[in-house]
Amino acid sequence: MITKRIIPCLDVKDGRVVKGVNFEGLNDVSNPVDLAKYYSDHGADELVFYDITASAEGRALFTDILLKVASTIFIPLTVGGGINTVDDFDRVLKCGADKVSVNSGAIANPNLIADAAKIYGNQCVVISADVKRVKNEFRVFAKGGRVDTGMEAISWIKRCVDNGAGEVVLNSIDTDGVKGGFDLEMLDAVSRAVNVPVIASGGAGNIDHFIELFQKLPRVDAGLAASIFHFGEVKINDLKTQLRKNGINVRL
Repeated sequence: MITKRIIPCLDVKDGRVVKGVNFEGLNDVSNPVDLAKYYSDHGADELVFYDITASAEGRALFTDILLKVASTIFIPLTVGGGINTVDDFDRVLKCGADKVSVNSGAIANPNLIADAAKIYGNQCVVISADVKRVKNEFRVFAKGGRVDTGMEAISWIKRCVDNGAGEVVLNSIDTDGVKGGFDLEMLDAVSRAVNVPVIASGGAGNIDHFIELFQKLPRVDAGLAASIFHFGEVKINDLKTQLRKNGINVRL
């Protein structure tokens, strides 16, 4: 049986970890290096690091903080934000990232995923899709959830996987930060459409939401969350113990 992964997410702005609701109203949380080390030492399976304003501000991702985070932790690290070229992949991987997450860069340059996958392998390329319901369809958003691309999300994600993305992080803008549970409808649609690991992001508010996610959608490989972990509302080791008690295979 495949082990389900629990992944904290560090949304970094101006060198600090922040967290908002529906991608807005960002609040300062912590130092990313300290928080990354805490998660590495306390049961996280992987870590995701997003420089959340790099794309919107049209600049490259901050590598100084990334270098410190990567040298501090001993779990796989996925990094995203401001990834627009193959050179950006190279820079981030050389800083210690294991996987590189693309969103706005892949929307602007449809060849980016294929080019990066050819050089670094599918396992290094993650498509991070920010998706929101618009007029009864799932729509892809760019620039950190600020810009509606007009593209239907399921076909877009499928195309990214066909081009070489080895993993999908599905960020539901509708449920992000609301803590009412993962977006099961959206996740079900995406996980049925692709044959690579899908990571659920947006909406986790308690342990039961993770149990519900993995029991109802066995195709989903991992659950990602931010504020409930950052503020100590859910401890990862407690979460994993409860998942195991409910018949869900996790690494303890």
